[in-house]
Parts: sequence; C-alpha cells; structure tokens
Amino acid sequence: MTTTSPVKPARRTPLPRNGARNSAESRIVRSIGEAIADRRLPPGTKLAEESLAEAFGVSRERVRKVLLLLAQRRVVTLIPNRGAFVTKPTPKEAREVFEARRVIERAIMERLERMPRPLPDDVLEKLRGHGALEDAAELAADRKAMIRLSGQFHLLLAEFAGNATLTGILADLIDRSGLAIAAFERRSSHTCSADDHRRLIAALIGNAPGEATALMIEHLDEVERQLDLDARTDTRIDLKAIFAGEPEPA
Repeated sequence: MTTTSPVKPARRTPLPRNGARNSAESRIVRSIGEAIADRRLPPGTKLAEESLAEAFGVSRERVRKVLLLLAQRRVVTLIPNRGAFVTKPTPKEAREVFEARRVIERAIMERLERMPRPLPDDVLEKLRGHGALEDAAELAADRKAMIRLSGQFHLLLAEFAGNATLTGILADLIDRSGLAIAAFERRSSHTCSADDHRRLIAALIGNAPGEATALMIEHLDEVERQLDLDARTDTRIDLKAIFAGEPEPA
C-alpha cells in the first residue's frame, strides 16, 4: 500500500492577520480559526469541503481558498488525495514550538525590562484592563474566552516591547502552541492561568532585574509540563453542527 506524505504547510505570506482577500472569505477564515483556537475543532479533524460549503452556504471553490489561507497560517494541513485537516503536531513538534516560544518571549521580556520606569500609564492601563477581563472569564468559567484572552496577553506584551518582527513570530507560535495544547492538554490541567499573568505584570512594574523574564520562562515551562504527549484525540466532528447559525457570506 502506498502512503502519501502530508504537504508541508505553506509559509505565511504578508497578508492581513485573517489572511483573507475579501470580506466573505475573511468571515469564514475567522470562524474556522476561532473554532480551532477554542478547541471545537481538535487537531486532526478532517475539514471536508462539502460539509464546510453547506455550513457556510458557499461554493466548494471558496472553501478551498479559505483552507489554503489557513494552511498559510499552519493551522491546517493539506494532504494530497485526502483533503484538509486541522494540523496535529507531533510530540516533537510540540516541544520545538515551546522551545521557540521561550527564545522569542525571553527577548520580548528583556526588551520590556529595559524600558524606562515607571511604565507609561497607557501600558499599565491596558495590562490591568486585560487582567480584569481574564479574571472575569475565569470567574465565569468561560473557557473559550480564557483561551482567547491568554493568547492576547502574550501578544500585548510583545506589542509593548516595540519589535514588530518578534510580535509577528510570536503570533505564529501562539497559533501553533494552541494546537499543541489542544492535542495534548491533560483534562485536569489548566494552562496559562490569569494568576501567572498577574505575577508577570507585577514583576514588570517592580522591575527587579531579570525577575519578569524568569517568570515568563517558568510560566511557559509549566504550560509545557502540563501536556500529556501520549494523548490521543477523537476527531470525529460534525462540521455542520459546529458552524450552525453562522451568517451566510455575501
């Protein structure tokens, strides 16, 4: 029996963050991306063109364009003669993604620690405001919001650090580490907590040399330790049920 190797996901091109060329495709990209990010579409899920076309009320040709755009973001893998699947990282790939995040986020935190003190009022206001949103999501046990806000917190720090290249790399790594967490997170664990983020904010305000950077590395180490790299995911997903009620693109 001949096996077909997955096509390596395309390198992300300089498109807007949603990667879409028009508003209709943008909405579909955003809907699928959010469903992947909040775990409704687990890694390994087959993204059948026909089911997606029915769910969104569009042609299969448009669905193909959307899947290509998602492949550029490396959250979808295209396999010849088999179709599109939510990317499922291997344990090795998961470790590599977190290793890369430690390198990038160390550089980001070191830049933040070199900023003049006190930190600008607008930076503090945004950090504290974001922390309040995370607290509210935890209190409401809103897992979808918690996942979304967690990634946004790390990107917020990157934006404050003022290096657009580091921010862009981190955005890609957050997408990919989210897939690793979705694939391997233990059911009883709670990754990337708001408590950790509060400690990071306090360390940045206090500005003890190296403290914020050390806390970030410790935080990422803990998230990785909570992964069960032997986990298996059930990928039998009803795509039409997932996207029921989505507005039809124009």
